[in-house]
Amino acid sequence: MTIRLAATADAGALAELAEHTFREAFGAMNSPEDMALHCRQSYSPAQQTEEILASDRATLLYDTAAGLAGYAQLRWGAAAPQCITGPAPGEVLRFYVSSEHHGHGVATALMDAALELLAQRGCCTAWLGVWERNPRAIAFYRKRGFVEAGEQIFVLGTDHQRDKVFVKPL
Repeated sequence: MTIRLAATADAGALAELAEHTFREAFGAMNSPEDMALHCRQSYSPAQQTEEILASDRATLLYDTAAGLAGYAQLRWGAAAPQCITGPAPGEVLRFYVSSEHHGHGVATALMDAALELLAQRGCCTAWLGVWERNPRAIAFYRKRGFVEAGEQIFVLGTDHQRDKVFVKPL
């Protein structure tokens, strides 16, 4: 396995993984129309290329011999929710691992690399939003030392959903 920064050549595979893992995590709990709209807006190869090239973010890929197993997208310098009171916040904007790799240490290794990269970028506080109806992710973030700090709205297609905001000092 390798954890590495995404390059523009990865945009197609990343788009495929991003949509696959998002649908895997949330498809059964949301309308097909909202899922389709969100995926069209968020996970095209062109969108992934734009995000890979953005100077205020980085995308880490967990690469295996069989292909991509997960990814983390990080962002710094953007406005954080008011509930984030720690200095120099950096966001774990997206964090997904394919279900076939759950329970094998992929998420832990990927989160360690993500937090290390945020610290290298000068961030002192990591934060993320997680859907209130995602207990597996909430348990993972708590286990990794994140604590709940507030909430924010996430728009999935046309549906406004409540995300819990978690924070961790770096």
